[in-house]
Amino acid sequence: MAVWIQAQQLQGDALHQMQSLYGQHFPIEVRHYLSQWIESQTFDSTKLASPVCRSRSTRQELTGLNTAHVLLVFQSTYDRCPLELVRCIKHILYTEQRLVREATNSNSPVGGMMDSMSQKYQQINQAFEELRLLTQDTENDLRKLQHNQEYFIIQYQESMRIQAQLASLATLPPADRQLREPALLSKKNTVEAWLTREANTLQKYRLDLAEKHQKTLQLLRKQQTIILDDELIQWKRRQQLAGNGGPPEGGLDILQSWCEKLAEMIWQNRQQIRRAEHLRQQLPIPGPIEELLNELNSTITDIISTLVTSTFIIEKQPPQVLKTQTKFAATVRLLVGGKLNVHMNPPQVKATIISEQQAKALLKNENTRNDSSGEILNNNCVMEYHQTTGTLSAHFRNMSLKRIKRSDRRGAESVTEEKFTILFESQFSVGSNELVFQVKTLSLPVVVIVHGSQDNNATATVLWDNAFAEPGRVPFLVPDKVLWPQLCEVINMKYKAEVQSNRGLSEENLVFLAQKAFSSSSNNPDDYRSMTMTWSQFNRESLPGRNFTFWQWFDGVMELTKKHLKPHWNDGAILGFVNKQQAQDMLMSKPNGTFLLRFSDSEIGGITIAWVAENPNKAGERMVWNLMPYTTKDFTIRSLADRISDLNHLLFLYPDRPKDEVFSKYYTPPLSKAVDGYVKPQIKQVVPEFATANPDPASGNPTYMDQGASPAPVSHPHTYGIYPAMGDSMLDADGDFDLDDTMDVARHVEELLRRPVESQWSGQQS
Repeated sequence: MAVWIQAQQLQGDALHQMQSLYGQHFPIEVRHYLSQWIESQTFDSTKLASPVCRSRSTRQELTGLNTAHVLLVFQSTYDRCPLELVRCIKHILYTEQRLVREATNSNSPVGGMMDSMSQKYQQINQAFEELRLLTQDTENDLRKLQHNQEYFIIQYQESMRIQAQLASLATLPPADRQLREPALLSKKNTVEAWLTREANTLQKYRLDLAEKHQKTLQLLRKQQTIILDDELIQWKRRQQLAGNGGPPEGGLDILQSWCEKLAEMIWQNRQQIRRAEHLRQQLPIPGPIEELLNELNSTITDIISTLVTSTFIIEKQPPQVLKTQTKFAATVRLLVGGKLNVHMNPPQVKATIISEQQAKALLKNENTRNDSSGEILNNNCVMEYHQTTGTLSAHFRNMSLKRIKRSDRRGAESVTEEKFTILFESQFSVGSNELVFQVKTLSLPVVVIVHGSQDNNATATVLWDNAFAEPGRVPFLVPDKVLWPQLCEVINMKYKAEVQSNRGLSEENLVFLAQKAFSSSSNNPDDYRSMTMTWSQFNRESLPGRNFTFWQWFDGVMELTKKHLKPHWNDGAILGFVNKQQAQDMLMSKPNGTFLLRFSDSEIGGITIAWVAENPNKAGERMVWNLMPYTTKDFTIRSLADRISDLNHLLFLYPDRPKDEVFSKYYTPPLSKAVDGYVKPQIKQVVPEFATANPDPASGNPTYMDQGASPAPVSHPHTYGIYPAMGDSMLDADGDFDLDDTMDVARHVEELLRRPVESQWSGQQS
């Protein structure tokens, strides 16, 4: 698993190379969740040549993959040639090891990070080795103490026998008593002197053993603090950031192995302390040992309680934007469940939704009287032990929030700012009911919605909370304002994750966003580094002159890009974050027909084309034209690439790239020729002022009529005509084309095209 941990820390080209190893043939999720198992295999090619070994290796591959989808993919891909799967894994491992080795040997920050991680893991393993030796040492001392005490008891019984013999001399004649008494008295004195010395020795052994146990428990607590308060908390933080689009939090296998080692060491020492207490009770010797053993027993119980309660965690979080009446899932896991044999009597886990105030009361150990803030269906699940992985977990697969009870809102807070959490709780015993644990854990904050229109505002609440929550906070407090550079990291991470692109937001993009957020005109990034943005500015107050917030605008851009523009964004074809004036300044220095793509300032989820061309009303003068913004609705009718292809006056993508060079690979292939005398209709976009018609119907392509001053596509499959270009009345005050008048026509045509062919052409047949 160490290779996979290091591989996830790669950056730049090395990361891209690593990611390119995976795909439909071998999903990266399989590598992630089976990392420990994959790296533990030998994959010996000489053995794999044997048919017997071949079938065994195939079974090994498929046994670990416990999702039906992955099994289906693997069976369809590798069923006839199972060795290909083995060769694929070997190639992946070899490449990852090479990339990690190259990064580690370089002076890059990644290499330093990996060295630091390796050093940290080495320190943890060294501490475990020290604990093992200490535990073995105290085990040896305990056995020695037990042996000495057993011999002491034998000698003590011998002393009692001598005492009985001396007492019996009283019944003998004086001569016999005088003959035998001196020897018995001498023996008695010798034994008692030995018993006195040995009692002191036993007491010293006990005190020395208690001191060694104190040292062991100190080291155990220190090691446990490192694992639980550092490593596990960091994993939870990565899990939280993954909700914002950060890298995966990583598997729990290493953490579980550490926690299991802790549990084993703790349990061994606990048993030793109990045996020492039993020896003390068997042979009470006055001294401080009783108090010491009580203290040790209390400490070891506290340590194991902390371990058990802290390792009851949520492996798969419920969705943080939770819609009522919608199925959702979650997985909880007990990292020490297998080691402590909790699965011998499988516990049941219950899920409850509680409010922020109820969560605060819970963490203060206040009596919440089993209150909840809603009703979750299918909210009970029995923990299952998985023998192959050694994990004890409960998989809630079909939960559904039936209803929610909201609390009184504060000030301007909306329902999409109200935070809840899912409480998972269980009870179980370990060690033959010696210890009974009640465990509870809270999910990351969830925002409950009842309609999809609330999703973007709820996502903003979750995004801000995940990004700026501090460890150990009171639920669910977050700062009301943050530095702009901090927010830039968050929205860049979210953007890359949503768009699924390695191309993030550039410094110029972030300056544009800062200008929008702060209503500023400065182009200097340094002017914004010390500025702060409040939650209200982020998603409560509308932008100046608009009816939407900063986040709503940004979220609209992400949604549009994710659904329709991803390849063009990845190609660098979309500048996007450019305002109208900047676009004009950039284009006016370029040849006519040069265009760029920018996100609309005035419309959520809109993108527009700006291009430079002659002013039709003033000879010799050029101007920049702006097309009415496209939205998701438009791209469901015709793609961006096809729309750009339709507009013959667009020649060069800014700064000077021929448009076909950039977009032709995304053009829809031409329609096939007429069959049985019928021609398939096609929608094509025109801009009347720049429309060019195809005058040759025999060319095999339909001729498309323009439809006024609109980029809306319309088509007349059996009528041909060209309308004259309209005057300046088709432009609004900002120089944009008015799309509203003709979108209804386009949608009507789209509706016609979707109808069965027979109904469209009834009455038209010749």
